[in-house]
Amino acid sequence: MEIPHGDGYVTVDLPACDVTVCEPDGGEAVDVRAAAERAVAAPHGPSLIQRVDPDDTVAIVVTDVTRATPDDILLDVLLDELKRVGVVREQVSVVLGLGLHRPMTDAEIEAALGEHANLAENHDPAATVDAGSVEGCTIELNETVAAADTVLATGMVEPHQYAGFSGGAKTVVIGAGGESQIRYSHGPEMLARDGVRLGRIDDNPFRAFVDEAGDVVDLEFTLNVTHGPAGIMGASAGEPRAVVADLAETAREALSVEVTAEYDAVVAGVGAPKDANLYQTTRAATYVVLGANNPLREGGRVVIPAALPEGAGEGTGEQRFYERLSAAESPEALYDEMRAGYEPGAQRAFVVARTLRKHGIWITNSQYPEVVDDCLMHPADSVADAIVPGSDVLVVPDALSTLLV
Repeated sequence: MEIPHGDGYVTVDLPACDVTVCEPDGGEAVDVRAAAERAVAAPHGPSLIQRVDPDDTVAIVVTDVTRATPDDILLDVLLDELKRVGVVREQVSVVLGLGLHRPMTDAEIEAALGEHANLAENHDPAATVDAGSVEGCTIELNETVAAADTVLATGMVEPHQYAGFSGGAKTVVIGAGGESQIRYSHGPEMLARDGVRLGRIDDNPFRAFVDEAGDVVDLEFTLNVTHGPAGIMGASAGEPRAVVADLAETAREALSVEVTAEYDAVVAGVGAPKDANLYQTTRAATYVVLGANNPLREGGRVVIPAALPEGAGEGTGEQRFYERLSAAESPEALYDEMRAGYEPGAQRAFVVARTLRKHGIWITNSQYPEVVDDCLMHPADSVADAIVPGSDVLVVPDALSTLLV
């Protein structure tokens, strides 16, 4: 069988194991432009042309290289709609919602945004202004976004460890925000609250915080998509909460798989862009173990083929993740230490430590096995090398787009 790895695949053969392949229905792919145009024409709440004045300056926050969002097409659709009310290109700024990830290169921006690349700037989390507060937390906002008359966003509604599903206001609040709200929303107190988990948006305190912060920063209108194994499965536009709810339902129907057995190992596929670094790759392990239904037996392991051309990762958050894990004596010691608090961006080390307390994580076929070894995980040359012969194995080819229920 073939498992995603970078922009291609690795072939996995486990003849001595009992193998079950877990693939969701996956839904049906749509034409992205047509779906986006339909969504903008029939949005949740007032239309974009009802929300924008001809002399407005507009900031559009888009996703970064860690998400496979067709931002070039979504920007096209939004700019065409703005043109209908007299807002011309020169009135529009595009901000890349990096959060604490690394800046995108010129080549990456060109590849992501095409002819709109010249409108874009990388978000700088150190260059923000105070926009208000939620739950006593100061909401810091990118200066370009804060200065605009109207704020719009694109986004990818996909399963997310904390928000349930990403997208909606998260693109702006986290992607174009400062360390204040990232520290608060990704801290141990928030992540320990009931309801903060993969696949859940109702009664999810993390999601509620992000949505309220979206109100504070005056996010007017979002254009989001969702995806699965077949590709982009749908688009929705308008009021951010309704957009997320709409596309989350589409995603759940397409991505949920019932698992009733227990396994010795789960082979979790990631592929590009998420397997560019260890920070993003470990989502596959935490989604499996900390999701609604952990399919592993006690002592079982998660095995993830990942290219890791960036090693641990190059952004502030990725480096904090690496520093925490590489300095730790054990998962238990790191988990106990981090329960007292940690720097924004280090939260992935916290949830990885939580996962490692239960199960081992093996990363195979990577360019940086030494980085894997530094971070309390196990490197291996191949998936077969990471699996004990005779194991019961569950293979999840697209672990980040599969909800195990």
